[in-house]
Amino acid sequence: MTDSPLIASLLAALEGRPDDLVLRLHVAELLVDAGRAQEAIVHIGFVLSREPSNATALALMRRSLGNAAPPPPPAADDPLAAYERELSDVLPPRYAAGDNVAPVEGETDRIYDVEVPAVRLADVGGMVEVKKRLELAFLGPLRNPELRKLYGKSLRGGLLLYGPPGCGKTFLARAVAGELRAKFLSLSIVDVLDMWIGNSERNLHELFESARRNAPCVLFLDEVDALGHKRAQLTSSAMRTLSNQLLAELDGIEGNNEGVFVLAATNTPWDVDAALRRPGRLDRIALVLPPDEPAREAILRYHMRDRPIASIDLAKLTAETPDFSGADLAHLCETAAEYAMADSIERGEVRMIEQRDFERALKEVRPSTGPWFATARNVALFANEGGAYDELVNYLKRRKLLK
Repeated sequence: MTDSPLIASLLAALEGRPDDLVLRLHVAELLVDAGRAQEAIVHIGFVLSREPSNATALALMRRSLGNAAPPPPPAADDPLAAYERELSDVLPPRYAAGDNVAPVEGETDRIYDVEVPAVRLADVGGMVEVKKRLELAFLGPLRNPELRKLYGKSLRGGLLLYGPPGCGKTFLARAVAGELRAKFLSLSIVDVLDMWIGNSERNLHELFESARRNAPCVLFLDEVDALGHKRAQLTSSAMRTLSNQLLAELDGIEGNNEGVFVLAATNTPWDVDAALRRPGRLDRIALVLPPDEPAREAILRYHMRDRPIASIDLAKLTAETPDFSGADLAHLCETAAEYAMADSIERGEVRMIEQRDFERALKEVRPSTGPWFATARNVALFANEGGAYDELVNYLKRRKLLK
């Protein structure tokens, strides 16, 4: 029954009805009976990602895994945990999640601080379009391994995040790692540069090797314009060699990058070498903008949560901070708290942080995104080659910063 025509017909029917969970479970049961347990596990995992407590699916998973104890069912409010078991089929065995992860070894892993973030995308306020891009590039293919294989979707490549400083690019990268249940490794220019010839390239290689050993891993290239600046503008041969090494690592020439999800961030994407943006490298780009009104309200609430607050008009504060980055909003709350504390010390009586403190803080704290948008406007007008910054152009037009 291994090559049963019935199973082949049902698999063909399943391609046309991928969300038919009853049919998928029936196919999985036939596959288990036919001794094709590995194929069955993929289908069972798909069902469990949508119905974590499905008793039939759990029983079939137990049969598929033989006498091994099944992993605990994921919590009902945590649907992403359900597909952790699928990672062993999505990625090579040494990259699988849970107990199948290869043990972390070597000085590199200790030096470069590989971590597992606890934040999720749900913790990131706003950024709807960026989240959609991440879903398309990374999260969707992981949740749907069969469709990924059907469409030949590779898990390689990377995403370049750009926008004004302080708008949450690093936090977003950590949230992606948390969403994938993956390790997180941040790389910046200070982790790489060395005064001795050849050491910088070796450091960069060791960072990528650390990410490969800990796959699935999100490798975050912070301020990537410093590592991958336009080579035509570089006067240092050492920096050109380092840029070439970065290109080689992204291509996976010296190691398999499967399961290494590369996210990069920069405030100045126009300074990044064009070779870094080629397919298979940082081939997708997403604009990370200052938070919109709902996101600003969420950020303000977050920074007020542990402070003594009274009579705050959040709607008014949100309306008065249109160009504020997340970092600016945090600074605004800090400044308002300073004014309230100074007044309490002067009066000798502790009082709550009030609206008047925020109004005083707004006179002092100004949005830090202005200079960036001034530069970005010139880029949008004169350097939007091939439509690379169309998303930025549309935003500037909506804000009436560009005609």
